[in-house]
Amino acid sequence: MTAKTLDGQALADRIKAELAVRVEQLARPGVLSEQGRPPGLGTVLVGDDGPSARYVAGKHQDCADVGMASVHRGMPMGTTQDELEAVIAEMNADDRVDAFILQYPVPAGLDFEAAMLVMSPAKDADGLHPVNLGKLVMGEEAPLPCTPNGILALLAEHGVELAGRHLVIVGRGLTIGRPLALLAALKREGANAAVTVVHTGVQDLGSFTRTADVIVAAAGAPGVITADMVRPGSAVVAAGVTMAGRKVVSDVADEVAEVAGWLSPRIGGVGPMTRAMLLVNTVEAAARSVGIAGPTSDG
Repeated sequence: MTAKTLDGQALADRIKAELAVRVEQLARPGVLSEQGRPPGLGTVLVGDDGPSARYVAGKHQDCADVGMASVHRGMPMGTTQDELEAVIAEMNADDRVDAFILQYPVPAGLDFEAAMLVMSPAKDADGLHPVNLGKLVMGEEAPLPCTPNGILALLAEHGVELAGRHLVIVGRGLTIGRPLALLAALKREGANAAVTVVHTGVQDLGSFTRTADVIVAAAGAPGVITADMVRPGSAVVAAGVTMAGRKVVSDVADEVAEVAGWLSPRIGGVGPMTRAMLLVNTVEAAARSVGIAGPTSDG
């Protein structure tokens, strides 16, 4: 058996093409402003971390691809908590910015959670503000966490059913594991799964993963999911990666492709979906700011 590919890049490209149409509609005079303006994404990056800088640059390129505006605030190492929170307050007040992110991780000495509390929940592009996570717990409408939402969209696109199936999430982090467990368990289309969350501190991970219809590996532990831990024919999503020099290393060992029915690639799987959902959240924030619900119509 050779696993079929959960192609995140192809789906992300289609989402971006659909968003470009919606962005053009929102940019018309009299929609977001009297003169007209496109939806805008803001980014705040502290320090000189190379992977973070490249990731932020990619987000601005994504904006350009769909006709969105983007605003970036780069801050040096040595930035204080007060200085960081002041910039976040400026983003809250900037009419060009419909939603924005504080790139994680922040340098040692800065409190990411405290900075997030300064952000307006309505401008939360990542869907990770405590208010929005609380709404997710309650099943209320709010910006959804980008990677978990992207993973569910990727599975749905390829016909991988979650309703009533067993989803095992390996990893309990704030950006993927915990919010994915909440989102996937909701009684809604593309979800309604029976969810188990485990982590690398659990003895005999395979005793859990071998019972799964779908595995999401999000531990940031290279090769933690091996072929003997996967039930033949199940779907495996490689959401966790680490860097070994300049090489991207997946949480899922290469030989899993010979056992799984579906597998997301190390590059071109979850990553493009995360970035696409960031654009979706920003465009939806722009629409909500002027009382437009759902996709913008041509009328």
